[in-house]
Amino acid sequence: MLIIGIAGGTGSGKTTVVRKIMERLPEGEVGVISQDSYYKDSSHLPMEVRQQINFDEPAAFDWDLLLEHLKMLKEGKPVEMPTYSYLTCSRQKDTIPMQPHDVVLIEGILVLSDERLRDMMNIKVFVDAEADDRLIRVISRDCIERGRTPQMVIDRYEKVLKPMHNMHIEPAKKYANIIIPQGGHNEVAVDLLTEFIKSQLIKK
Repeated sequence: MLIIGIAGGTGSGKTTVVRKIMERLPEGEVGVISQDSYYKDSSHLPMEVRQQINFDEPAAFDWDLLLEHLKMLKEGKPVEMPTYSYLTCSRQKDTIPMQPHDVVLIEGILVLSDERLRDMMNIKVFVDAEADDRLIRVISRDCIERGRTPQMVIDRYEKVLKPMHNMHIEPAKKYANIIIPQGGHNEVAVDLLTEFIKSQLIKK
């Protein structure tokens, strides 16, 4: 199984890159894992405590479960991926079944930050974008999808996103085999990655 890790800051365009790659590939040939699904369960905590969780540091993720699922997929075993709600800041009861694939894309802000996870990857990609562009995308996304006001997003950016990006996400860029500037707007990079994946699928 070929594992491709796609990392980058919040709002950098990771999800767009993955979506465009998937649109160019035969349906059902490639699996996708979102690191966001593997946030630690916090349903046992009061809502006011959950709302203070720092989602941009490594400690927020259930790395052991993510690694276990990747190992199971490599062994040809299906997994039940967890789901997470940003509205309730907790893991949901529903899971998403995933069958083994010849190629798996795993995307998330910190997928290159854990050495054990990096060691399982065949290709490591970092999606890069200017800080202003990332902030604009985060404001748009969080206001629409997560019920936050622009001021709430800006405050969170200054207090959490920016320092965590500089501390944990940006340093992981050094581990990347491929850096994609301009995020999901970089059609050349998306096409190159897609063609590489297609060549691997043909070999299989």
